[in-house]
Amino acid sequence: MIIWWVVFFAVLPWGVRIPENHEPGHATSAPERPLLWRKAAITSLIAALFWLGAYYLIQSDLIPVRVTTG
Repeated sequence: MIIWWVVFFAVLPWGVRIPENHEPGHATSAPERPLLWRKAAITSLIAALFWLGAYYLIQSDLIPVRVTTG
């Protein structure tokens, strides 16, 4: 879940266009079309790749994360 949120915040600014004429009551920096569903899908794909990479590193013992007593 943490990986997904970090990637989501990194993806949010992609393709943001600020309108030249903004509507009254809206922030001047509000994007025309935020495309949040598309960004969530892209985030899910990228986060899945990062998660698979982390899973591989942990399972292959390239990065030791298990403490063994002996």
